Formats: sequence, C-alpha cells, structure tokens
Amino acid sequence: MKNAILLFAFACLVSCGGKKEKEDHQLLVVKKTTSPPTLDGKATENFWNMASWHPLDQNWLGEAYTFQDFSGRYKLSWDEDYLYLLVEITDDTLYDARKEPLKLWWDDDCLEVFLDEDNSGGLHQFSHNAFAYHIALDGNVVDLAPDREPRLYNDHIQSVRSTIGKLTTWELAIRLYNDQYKDEAVNVAVPLSAGKKVGFALAYCDNDGSKERENFIGSVFVPGEDKNQGWINADIFGTLVLEE
Repeated sequence: MKNAILLFAFACLVSCGGKKEKEDHQLLVVKKTTSPPTLDGKATENFWNMASWHPLDQNWLGEAYTFQDFSGRYKLSWDEDYLYLLVEITDDTLYDARKEPLKLWWDDDCLEVFLDEDNSGGLHQFSHNAFAYHIALDGNVVDLAPDREPRLYNDHIQSVRSTIGKLTTWELAIRLYNDQYKDEAVNVAVPLSAGKKVGFALAYCDNDGSKERENFIGSVFVPGEDKNQGWINADIFGTLVLEE
C-alpha cells in the first residue's frame, strides 16, 4: 500500500509539475503584408490603411492623466522577416533628459514593446524567455540581459519617428528571437508564418519633465494592484495571431 501511495504521489508530481500554459487573452488577428513598408514614420502604405487601430489606454503606473496630456493607439502587420508596428502618440511634451542609453532609460519618454516569440508566457525578467524592448526617442533599444545588466539590442528593431506638433508617429520593423537567444553569439531570427501566435504588449513611458516617469500606459488590462508586471511576467502579454 505504501508503494502504491508513493507511485500515485509521483504521478501527480509529474503531471502537475509541468510549465503552466499561457492563457490567451486580448487576441488580435494580424494580417500579412506582401510589401514591406518604407520606414519613414509616415503611414503612407495601403496596408496600414487597411489595418485596425488598437488603443494604448491602460494606466499601469502613475496618477490619472488627461487626454490632453496623452493618448495613444497602434496598428500591426507582418511578413516572413518582420513584425511591423505603427504607433501614434499624442503627447504635449517629449522628454529625453538622459543621453546615456543604459542609464535610467525607463524614466524618459519611450516606447516599450513586449514580445514572447512562442507565446509561452512565464517569467523573463533576467532571461530571454521574452523581451521587453525600450525604444528611446533617439532610436536606441534597451532590455535587461540574463546577467542582469542592460544591453543595446538595436539590431532587433529598426524604428523611425516623426513628430508634428503634439503628434508623434513611430514606424517599427521588429525581428523575433526565441528563448534560445544568447548574447555575444550569432543568433538567427525566427521566420514568421500564418497561424503563428506571438505574445505581445505595448506600452509608453510618459514624462513631462519630472525626475522619474509620471505614467506608464499599456495596451493590455493587468488585474490586481501591481500592474507594472510586463517586464517580469510574459503571462500578462496579449496574443497576436498571424494570418495571411
């Protein structure tokens, strides 16, 4: 009887101890483009006109803000090589006080793109299970590496930003890398295909001139009081479904 109980306990451990599968939420269907955009910070390509806008309106951090201070929205597309992202930010002040890209990069105005190539979810704060790319106003791309130090990942994301008045338009081409990515090694980006699911969230760090960012506005609803979870836990990411 004792052996039977032990075997049962072991079976439960094996069956229950696997990695919890990420729950798909905020499912967004992303249509493929047959011609890549010209990255110029202008939505002149026809496929951008065909794509749907999605809101950037979840206040993850900071006091309530007004739409006169900030509003944001975004569109997505893809081809075999890149995930394409178009973002419009209406912001009364663009703030870029820190010229050293690896110092307090989150406290200046910047985009943050969260990507989980295989939509597996899970922790990624100090791993490449997922990426939390901060794209600065000058185009530098920063994330934390597994050694817990910030690094530039400028070769992962091409971006162009244009600003007219209070409206800033970002156009990005993003290569996706899987959880086997190794810093200081030769890595091959994952090709994209129809039917693929990708974990995704978008956010904006908004600072109008303070010592620290004043708001952190995201694209997905995060339950609970601590909504600043994206840089740690890929479970909160939404899910993109790539379609032809």
